[in-house]
Amino acid sequence: MKTPQAKIRVILVDDEAPARAILREYLAAHAEVEIVAECTNGYEAVKMIGDLAPDVVFLDVQMPKLDGFEVLELVSPPPAVIFCTAYDEYALRAFEVHAVDYLLKPFGRERLAAALERARERLSAAPGAPAPAAAARIAATARGPDRWAERIVVRDGPKVHVIPVDRLDSAEAEDDYVSLNADGRTWLKQQTLADLESVLDPRRFVRVHRSHLIALDRIVRIEPFSKDSRVAVLRDGRQIPISRSGYARLRELMDA
Repeated sequence: MKTPQAKIRVILVDDEAPARAILREYLAAHAEVEIVAECTNGYEAVKMIGDLAPDVVFLDVQMPKLDGFEVLELVSPPPAVIFCTAYDEYALRAFEVHAVDYLLKPFGRERLAAALERARERLSAAPGAPAPAAAARIAATARGPDRWAERIVVRDGPKVHVIPVDRLDSAEAEDDYVSLNADGRTWLKQQTLADLESVLDPRRFVRVHRSHLIALDRIVRIEPFSKDSRVAVLRDGRQIPISRSGYARLRELMDA
């Protein structure tokens, strides 16, 4: 919890230098604000937020490499965020992930001051106040209604990997993590299999077992395994167990 006299440590994230310059100029009028870093893309933002643990992040939405929502998905816990963007269509999604405010470019000094006041209130809030949304919720809101994920972002220490969904072969649940298999490699992401399933196109990916999800077009054949069970053999040779309910879902998709 921040006191009114405490410094507010801020990171600016925007790929456009003029936009960062305006933020610096406006924030200079607020003595309690300390800008601890500036980032020009999502990769830098993920690293700096993790290293510096700022109180507030001024975050652009559309950036190269990673967008603003993907940045939040990769940092835990997410900081208080003020989105700064020229696009108004992201506003609802921003508040669904509990953003402090949403500044539509171009904005003035007074509008920024109001957003900063909201941030102070958030930082001073008593325990139990609304927390930032979990990574799965952020990922879901980032794609928008009636759209499915086109890529999956995974943090591996200081590195960030972007996996195009078209390359995903299968995924396996491992407690609170999911193991992603693509291009002959495996990545581990802190996400449940149910959460991953919820952002993937159900016409292309099917949950064939409580612990396994596979891409429909990666199946080479289905073989009997025991009296009441089967396995799916994928292009890469991987064998995935299929439950009775999973086989019913497969048959429904294949017959569609």
